[in-house]
Amino acid sequence: MLVLAGILVIAGGFLLRFNPLLVVLASALVTGLAAGLDPLRIVSVFGKAFNDSRYVSAIYIVLPVIGLLERYGLQARARELIGRFARVTAGRLLIFYLLFRQVTAALGLVSIAGHAVTVRPLVAPMAEAAAEGRGAVDQGERVKALTAATDNVGLFFGEDIFIAIGSILLMVGVLQGYGIAVEPFDLSVWAIPTAVAAFLIHGFRLHLLDRRLPK
Repeated sequence: MLVLAGILVIAGGFLLRFNPLLVVLASALVTGLAAGLDPLRIVSVFGKAFNDSRYVSAIYIVLPVIGLLERYGLQARARELIGRFARVTAGRLLIFYLLFRQVTAALGLVSIAGHAVTVRPLVAPMAEAAAEGRGAVDQGERVKALTAATDNVGLFFGEDIFIAIGSILLMVGVLQGYGIAVEPFDLSVWAIPTAVAAFLIHGFRLHLLDRRLPK
């Protein structure tokens, strides 16, 4: 049971509002020492995990590029573009983005969009401009929140349709551990009704957004 001490370290560190990186590092060290590993072995495990997951460092390349684009007017151009279309509303724009996010996630393209890549620099400014075009100058924060929620709903309920996604494989492994044989394709098929329901429910919320905005 001593190896579970790392959980207490994480809970206590987050409760005391310590640096999350230091909390996770301390938790790993406590868990490793409780499991009988020497410090060199723990560092070796850290190094191997970082090397196996080194693709995550690609974010350090993407973020400066997005920052430069925003610095040179990406958001302003997005707002200007959407302002040219009188019939485009915030709700319609977000419904289209929800469909795009779900379809691409269902095809396994979960990294093609996201909060840092598309929501903040593109979709949120365009939705805000569409809302302001109807006179809703005080609904910016609500529109931003619904834009972020749209990305979450589209990704969460779309990715389970892709048979090779981690969540599907995890469910298959857990069920097999309990002696229940199930194929990844079967789980993917049963994820489709859930994705459709999520699209209809959140799409209706976005439709209500347009009804609340001034004409």
